[in-house]
Amino acid sequence: MNSKDTRNNSTKSFQSLLEIVDTLRKKCPWDQSQTLESLRELTIEECYELSDAILASDDENIIEEIGDILLHVLFYSKIMEEKNGRGIEKVIEVLRKKLIRRHPHIYGNERAETVKDVSKNWEKIKLKEKTGNSILSGVPKSAPPIKKSLIIQKKVATIGFDFENEHRAWEKIEEEIQELKKEKNKQDVENELGDVLFSLINWARKKGLDPHKALNHTAEKFTKRFSFIETECLKNQKSLIETSPKEMDRLWEISKTKPL
Repeated sequence: MNSKDTRNNSTKSFQSLLEIVDTLRKKCPWDQSQTLESLRELTIEECYELSDAILASDDENIIEEIGDILLHVLFYSKIMEEKNGRGIEKVIEVLRKKLIRRHPHIYGNERAETVKDVSKNWEKIKLKEKTGNSILSGVPKSAPPIKKSLIIQKKVATIGFDFENEHRAWEKIEEEIQELKKEKNKQDVENELGDVLFSLINWARKKGLDPHKALNHTAEKFTKRFSFIETECLKNQKSLIETSPKEMDRLWEISKTKPL
């Protein structure tokens, strides 16, 4: 099968999928009741499920989760079509024009030979397009704090507002920790804690580390080690409430010798 045949088959499959979405919206009570707002949290859940599948290198599940997210995209588009007549065709057209506009090194006369060059051009173009001309105007307010911090740091770094190296970024962490230690008022402590966390995320970015992955690994590690404590207590027919902190500390040290 050549690329033209593949493209034709994809077009037919996509058209069939659109017809299914139309039918569900007309006939299924659950689909009929959905709004942009009701789908929002479900979409976030689907993105997390795709993320889990990717981390597990589960190709079959990745395909299924991509399909679930595609369904949400089509569903949002269907609702927008009902709302103002601008459905999936408009979504595709806006996206097509944006991709061409933001890749002038491919579709224009700009030069971009590195990933950094491409990112810098992308942000410059976005800055010209967005109302208010703020480089941070596109930062999603509802993004999780770690993700939001990374987005902010990456955006300002594209225009040179960044530490020159990871050593300077680490010095900032130490500086913020000292400020945190000095504070007494709860609100001030909270503010300084935020500064420390933001600085740690920035240092991780400079080091090429993923703070989400690092924190998730620690959470998983803690969960497995604490589960070991629970299992050992059950073996001894004792509940956690009946187990002393000293005994739990002893079991915790043993858990650290076990493979994760």
